[in-house]
Amino acid sequence: MTSRRMRLFAFDFQGPAHLSAGLWRHGADRGDRYTSLRYWTDYARLLEQARFDGVFFADNVGYHDVYQGSVAGALSDAGQIPANDPFLVVSAMASVTENLGFGLTASTSYEHPYALARRFTTLDHLTDGRVGWNLVTSYADSAARNLGTGTQVPHDERYDVAAEHLEVCYKLWEGSWEDGAVVRDRAAGVFADPARVHEIGHHGRYFDVPGIALCEASPQRTPVIFQAGGSAKGRALAAGHAEAVFVNAVSIPSLARQVQQLRGLAAGAGRDPQSVRVLQMLSVVCAPTDEAAHAKYESYRRLVGYTGAMARYSGWTGLDMAQFDPDVPFRNVDTNAGQTMVDLFSKMDPDKEWTPRDIAEFIGIGGTGPTLVGSPATIADELIRWMDETGIDGFNLGHGVKYQDIADFVELVVPELQRRGVVWTEYEGSTLREKLYGPGTVRLRDDHPGSRYTVRADDRPRPAAASDYEVAV
Repeated sequence: MTSRRMRLFAFDFQGPAHLSAGLWRHGADRGDRYTSLRYWTDYARLLEQARFDGVFFADNVGYHDVYQGSVAGALSDAGQIPANDPFLVVSAMASVTENLGFGLTASTSYEHPYALARRFTTLDHLTDGRVGWNLVTSYADSAARNLGTGTQVPHDERYDVAAEHLEVCYKLWEGSWEDGAVVRDRAAGVFADPARVHEIGHHGRYFDVPGIALCEASPQRTPVIFQAGGSAKGRALAAGHAEAVFVNAVSIPSLARQVQQLRGLAAGAGRDPQSVRVLQMLSVVCAPTDEAAHAKYESYRRLVGYTGAMARYSGWTGLDMAQFDPDVPFRNVDTNAGQTMVDLFSKMDPDKEWTPRDIAEFIGIGGTGPTLVGSPATIADELIRWMDETGIDGFNLGHGVKYQDIADFVELVVPELQRRGVVWTEYEGSTLREKLYGPGTVRLRDDHPGSRYTVRADDRPRPAAASDYEVAV
């Protein structure tokens, strides 16, 4: 039995439904309240009560319009559309909590680093250091069309853009405002010491950002970096930069291989491989007994819709699944959009020929991650087994029925995990980075590549009078 603490994040989406297809029709689903601020503040309180490390918000700046060449299938099943902006709800959720962290998805393909760095710094201030960035490169052609670039940048080049985007952000977060730059010297009439605020002078292939950051340094400076790339380029970026990697394996052996490979790449990048926290995506359907949990799961299965599932999968892969017979085995093909999603099923089980209907049934509850079904003891046993046999650090918990599945997990499973000593009963450390690394680790670790951009305050005496400040005009 593991003696390590299990990190827990709730995986959610600012819309009426996320990964599960058709389950918004369930009587207990609360997805129709996604536009209510009260819904999200109640959710934040629920997660903090259960000592979750955070909530992890997926996002997509495009929409699923690949299936049958139309967005109709996604709209009919609320397949990640409509979709509100997750950044705008975090301040409210933070105001009713003290420790809950917030992972926010933002795309390096469609966000300018100067503006994005400002938004993350603002939230890091307003949450007292509780935010993280799930870095994505985006996969939807609809995003490229509607955000003005017309067509998708090729897959590998998107990761080249992401690497430079990160470099700009690190320079802004770590290298523009020194510690102590804000002096608030009322007598001298100086709020910020110009000598301690630096232009970053970035002139790269994709971005030109010469000036200073707009915001003073926040508690964490750089938000916690999350990443979930499954391709070779994505894994390399994650190994080099991610502090927490969001993985999606369908079996314990495949997850163990992913973790070993990822940590080997991190070591090759000069980082402590154990500093890369790994979170597995999965969903839980629980009830007081195993029998009741399986009955609940079967009731969910009856609501899964083929069209909604295929609308999602077509969007994730860039393949119009309408071209395939639902009951004829699906063959692997190359795609510029979501090769990881295609490979997931073609390589999942060498002895199984997956049909589109098989895929729809699998992803219909909780998306492409595994779903655990059982009593609190059964679920606790399985979660601990996944940690023990793979070396992961915790889970990104999805849901079938929005809000209710997480509420059931909080009520039934969390006390069992706490009883076994793997989920904490009291938080340690207040920032999100401290949730990953322990109290006192608020800033980037020294072996993280972003730390090389940190400008340290020098030891020279600081001026005390207004006339001593050199203000560039």
